[in-house]
Amino acid sequence: MKTSDRIRLRLEAAGRSHRANDNIADFIEDGELDELRLEVEARMKEVLHALVIDTDNDHNTANTARRVAGMFVNEVFSGRYRAAPTTTTFPNVARLDELMIVGPITVRSACSHHLCPIMGKVWIAVLPNASSDVIGLSKYARLCDWVMSRPQIQEEAIVMLADALEQRIKPDGLAVVMEASHSCMQWRGVKDGQSLMSNLVTRGAFQQDATLRREFLSLIGRGAR
Repeated sequence: MKTSDRIRLRLEAAGRSHRANDNIADFIEDGELDELRLEVEARMKEVLHALVIDTDNDHNTANTARRVAGMFVNEVFSGRYRAAPTTTTFPNVARLDELMIVGPITVRSACSHHLCPIMGKVWIAVLPNASSDVIGLSKYARLCDWVMSRPQIQEEAIVMLADALEQRIKPDGLAVVMEASHSCMQWRGVKDGQSLMSNLVTRGAFQQDATLRREFLSLIGRGAR
């Protein structure tokens, strides 16, 4: 049985989905990622063959299947296959309760529709309370990378990121803005190289208080958008 089929059977037995942007790390056993990479490599060779590319005699594509498999499993889609990064939290000893903004954080993902790159930036606003947990600055970037390193749709990705942050720090308010360019627009179809997509997700106080929301957007230079 192929490694991908073994993993899929575990997911189905547990009633868990395995959509493009799901994390399935809990269902992968030791050594299986290497096996999965080799399986992807073999299937990628079939794709190149179907595209009538002579990988046996073309020095430029001789190792393309291996490179693509490693890129998918170990890099650009690694957020599907590895557990969430450790996010050590600290008590809010200073009882911080003022608006805190992190960003812009550069993020990279891939469109679920065409597997074309999505490149953008994320801004995160947190309104903590005395009982909120505090996480280090680098942990915001690590969480962003974990969520974005899988095939995504921007509208879903930003909600997943907000959920991950809210679960860890439990603030009074949370807001996330993502602005990105999509290669599926620039490289194919209409080939529009200028368009950007922006999304805003708000929770708690940012949903309820329009003034607070405007303050955040103004501070990151998105107030007029």
